[in-house]
Amino acid sequence: MISVAKNVRVVSAEICRGERYLITQRGAKAVLPLLWEFPGGRVRDDETDATALRRCLRDRIGVDATVGDRLLEVEHSYPDWTVTLVVYRCEIGAQEPWPAKVAAVAWVSLDELSSYPFPGADQRTLEQLLRGDAG
Repeated sequence: MISVAKNVRVVSAEICRGERYLITQRGAKAVLPLLWEFPGGRVRDDETDATALRRCLRDRIGVDATVGDRLLEVEHSYPDWTVTLVVYRCEIGAQEPWPAKVAAVAWVSLDELSSYPFPGADQRTLEQLLRGDAG
């Protein structure tokens, strides 16, 4: 079978409470299983980034978010596809996220982020965040 490289647009949310950031763990049967990431998902053909991000956050962690400013965008190539990952600052107020369609959720400090394994594209966004390049 011939593998055709695909371009996938993914949106993620930077959700912060105090000095902690919300991250989620991918499911055991997901692509790149059990790795951690900022919550979000793929953008469908008929969606804007904001619409997709609100849908993914509602479906995966059970919260209704307000999508704010675009923080950064990275492109990362995997063997069979290329991901364009766009991170937006989001607000969820006092809502408590829960693992509706992810393996786990965690609130972590910037210092703790390095203890969690992230996919390549997400790792690049973390490096920019840690350097203060986001924004």
